Amino acid sequence: MADDDAIALEGFLDEETVPGDLHGTTARFRLTVSPTDERTDEMILPCSVTDSELAHAVIHDLVPGDKLRVTGYLRLPRTPDEPMWLVVTTLTVLETAPQLSDPAALSPAVIERYGPYVCWFDADTTDVEVFTESGIWVGTAPEPHDLGELLEAFEHRQAAGGEQ
Repeated sequence: MADDDAIALEGFLDEETVPGDLHGTTARFRLTVSPTDERTDEMILPCSVTDSELAHAVIHDLVPGDKLRVTGYLRLPRTPDEPMWLVVTTLTVLETAPQLSDPAALSPAVIERYGPYVCWFDADTTDVEVFTESGIWVGTAPEPHDLGELLEAFEHRQAAGGEQ
């Protein structure tokens, strides 16, 4: 393929990466891409890495929540039962996942990233505290399954020019 056929995408790693083979010379991961920060435009794109050095870095250095820029070639399905995926040739970490300042003190809590949102799950309650990645307070979802409703309401407020 020609170099001008390559595409570049930015997105978040929402899950752990996995080796693509027994020896770890290839890797796979799913990139959550949200080009407009609208949940309806969001997609999850399976990615594969065949370069052994890059695969090693993907498997050992990336963590869920990292914001990435990937460049590669889109592999379209030839039959209805084949998947679509991006064959990654280069990868850059744009932002690392938020780190806990004292993981021992906060061990029952988990921080997860959902596109441009950072969610704080505390094992002691069902509440989920939500912020944008820039630190703007979104709100509290009383239950994890209420996150979608909270994010949708926040996005509607933002689209209507509401207070941040």
